[in-house]
Amino acid sequence: MPPATSLSRRERQIMDILYRRGSATAAEIKEDLPEAPSYSAVRAMLRILEEKGHLRHHADGPRYIFTPVVSRTAAQKSALKQMVRTFFDGSATQAVAALLDMSARNLSDDELEQLGKMVEQAKGEGK
Repeated sequence: MPPATSLSRRERQIMDILYRRGSATAAEIKEDLPEAPSYSAVRAMLRILEEKGHLRHHADGPRYIFTPVVSRTAAQKSALKQMVRTFFDGSATQAVAALLDMSARNLSDDELEQLGKMVEQAKGEGK
């Protein structure tokens, strides 16, 4: 799976559109992009994303329909692994601590309870 860190801001926006829509034409992607570049620029970025292995296309008459190569879940896991390796020396504990520190004030009691259950489940799986 290609690393998500190899994506520019605009490439990430395009992939977000494709994950949200499931598949799309270059025109549909251009329509959804904030401050959209020209149609030619969108086509060029799609070609680059295809060369990087992030998406593929199939012909539908004169149009190309673009779809992501991997599921959003798989892409999220890959990006998170890379981020944990890069910024937290591979430590999931440090990453979770940073996330909790950032959002502790915004977590509801239900969310905190759900996190506690996930920790307990992980403890059980580790035995």
